[in-house]
Amino acid sequence: MTDLSPQAQTVLDAANKVSSYGPDDCLNESRWIAAAALRAAADQVVPEQALEDVPGRFVNGCCHTRLQDTRAELLAIATELEQLDD
Repeated sequence: MTDLSPQAQTVLDAANKVSSYGPDDCLNESRWIAAAALRAAADQVVPEQALEDVPGRFVNGCCHTRLQDTRAELLAIATELEQLDD
């Protein structure tokens, strides 16, 4: 199994807290569910439209660069979970 970043491992551990009983149990797909939730959170917290403003400006009281960084961090964790080798 691939080593995950501490952030991705924390997300996966939280998603796996409940026991999975069989191959049809949706919890066997916990990494995909967690990745989808992170992508949805990124879209809700930092919509791509907000990033279309001029860099260096403030959007909703937050620096544009920080918004880009936050979105990128959430999406990177989601991608890491999706690419995890079983």
